[in-house]
Amino acid sequence: MSEQAETRVLEVGGRRVEISRPDKLLFPDDGISKYDLADYYARIAPVALRHCKDRALTMHRFPDGIGEEGFFQKQIGEHFPDWVDRVTLPKHDGEVTYVVAENEATLVYLADQACITPHLSLSRNDRPKYPDRMIFDLDPSDDDFDKVRRAATTLKDLLDWMGLNTYVQTTGSRGLHIVVPLDRNADFESVREFTHALCRRAAAEDPENMTTEQRKNKRGNRVFLDDLRNAYGQTAVAPYAVRAKPGAPIATPIRWEEVDSDLHPQRYHIGNIFRRMSRVEDPWRGIARHACRLPSIESIPSVD
Repeated sequence: MSEQAETRVLEVGGRRVEISRPDKLLFPDDGISKYDLADYYARIAPVALRHCKDRALTMHRFPDGIGEEGFFQKQIGEHFPDWVDRVTLPKHDGEVTYVVAENEATLVYLADQACITPHLSLSRNDRPKYPDRMIFDLDPSDDDFDKVRRAATTLKDLLDWMGLNTYVQTTGSRGLHIVVPLDRNADFESVREFTHALCRRAAAEDPENMTTEQRKNKRGNRVFLDDLRNAYGQTAVAPYAVRAKPGAPIATPIRWEEVDSDLHPQRYHIGNIFRRMSRVEDPWRGIARHACRLPSIESIPSVD
């Protein structure tokens, strides 16, 4: 192979980012190459960066494509260029220096590292133990997405009743994420206690469709209301991130009125997302302006 074919350059954000082995197929059955992935992140960056900035980023990397097992990487590589921002945060046995995606070129560089899916902290870097996002992960036990829509509606109604602003996105995998922006007055422990209590309350309202049972063999065909991400050091898939699944589906913020019978969690993908973006403004734009104070557990209504 010629030297020219071994690398290509993407100019983004005033930088020239080299893409090594650009023709490497990361999604072999779909013909999607590493260069295609990098080009996607270059194009989506102006929107995606709104949600990435000032957050520790964990990389989900697939150097050999999605046909092989990938791995998660928190620690920034020693070879990463100086212009990639970073933050060092404590962990139980030391500290970790994370990537922080503050510019378009960083997202493209991560794609060159075969980071198909970036995952983000639920807190911002200046107050890492005080989340500004509270998340509910609706995880189905089977492929019946109607159950997920039903669970999402029940949970939204409960959160609405409590005066909390809610945002929703397809995960690009199997379910939905419901996110509540927070004002950072509560720490992760308080948020986790609240979400756990709220999920139990929601499941009690519709026990045939929802559960908080962590053991998969105890869930039956119910939707698991997962609140486990609401903890220090945990992450959630970044809005507009590509998922390592056939078709290159995308975690896509949507409007609540789109949670209808036509919706499925992999509806948007690398081949159609920009048609959507040309018609629909980012539904999560300005989400921080609608941050809420975490209610008390005692304010959660009881089941009638």
